[in-house]
Amino acid sequence: MLSISAATRVFVALSPVDMRQSFNGLYARVQTVLQQDPQTGHLFVFTNRLRNRVKILMWDGSGLWVCAKRLERGTFGWPGGEGVSCTLRPEELQLLLHGLEGKRRRNWYRT
Repeated sequence: MLSISAATRVFVALSPVDMRQSFNGLYARVQTVLQQDPQTGHLFVFTNRLRNRVKILMWDGSGLWVCAKRLERGTFGWPGGEGVSCTLRPEELQLLLHGLEGKRRRNWYRT
């Protein structure tokens, strides 16, 4: 569980990313797409196309953290809107990470 202060900003990327990306890929995405500095100590949250995986990139002062979560069932209720990102309060991030939107994912294949 993440413990973050009320002063920490949370940036959520609205478009899905390739979850194979890790430190360098997400770092570059924060700089180029979100137009933010990854070394500010703020959290940068990403999801995949199916919205069943989340990665969070964070700088703690001495290095980068990448935290990941995969849902076994359901999807994350991802925010929408204009632009490339939106900001959440820390308590809204907790709701995003714990709340499920759907009970069942669609199969990617035909039965």
